[in-house]
Amino acid sequence: SADGELVQYHYGLTDLVTILFYIFIAIILHAVVQEYALDKINRRLHLSKVKHSKFNESGQLVAFHLTSVIWCLYVVVTEGYISNPRSLWENYPHVYLPFQVKFFYLCQLAYWLHALPELYFQKVRKEEIPRQLRCIALYLVHIAGAYLLNLTRLGLILLLLQYLAEFFFHMARLVYFTDENNEKLFNVWAVVFVVTRLFTLTLYILVIGFGLPRVENQALNPERGNFFSFLFNNILFRMSVLLLVCLFQASVMWRFIHFQLRRWREYWNEQSSRKRAAAAAGTKQQAKPLKRDSGYHENGVVKAENGTSPRTKKLKSP
Repeated sequence: SADGELVQYHYGLTDLVTILFYIFIAIILHAVVQEYALDKINRRLHLSKVKHSKFNESGQLVAFHLTSVIWCLYVVVTEGYISNPRSLWENYPHVYLPFQVKFFYLCQLAYWLHALPELYFQKVRKEEIPRQLRCIALYLVHIAGAYLLNLTRLGLILLLLQYLAEFFFHMARLVYFTDENNEKLFNVWAVVFVVTRLFTLTLYILVIGFGLPRVENQALNPERGNFFSFLFNNILFRMSVLLLVCLFQASVMWRFIHFQLRRWREYWNEQSSRKRAAAAAGTKQQAKPLKRDSGYHENGVVKAENGTSPRTKKLKSP
């Protein structure tokens, strides 16, 4: 305001109207990216139906993740959440939000809700629908949970780490579809994925294990937005939550390692089969005898050494 007073916001039922409005905005932006960028690239690449669907999915998510990473990084830097990690749990519950934090969460919810009708508009294959529904549901649960349980500061940092890894993954898929021999960006994604998982686990331990148990207002007070900080005062509950978090991150890392080992095994098998095929082709060339004609070829006709074409003798009838 004019006198320098800081205006903050709280969530309420009117957020549903705002989210509905931005769902329509997200559908329009989705169509613009598809029409003016992805369709033009698809016409040049001539991809199969399966690759065409995956290319469109990764193209849309690259645009969304890149925008979200830049926006989220700007928010956490300007709000001081990175420079002051103690702000992630200090003065919990964080009921009142700055405008840019509230607006970011509403846009995130609108985007992932708009992805539901897009499954119909994009004519996604039936085999891909369960996987995409599971992904959409996980994002909606985590984003809405951080927003409604007043854990917006922690949620911002976690979203930043998750979107950064997802951006490199879908960017690597786009590069792979344009050139199947180029898999270098997948190695970059692997490094980023491992680093972000380690940061995520460290952040959980820092906030849940050391931050929230030291909050002054430990009493249950849903009216003031304090839903479960009193539970973290119990060391048994706190250790159980940390154990679940560690097990979940360990399962994610195990699936990642299994995927990488399978990919490397397929790569080395392909390289060894190519070497065997090349060696077999070289052996056949050496073993094949060379036949030489007494003359030489010119325009498909065999000519003698003096340049005259050999002619067959005609037998005269008696």
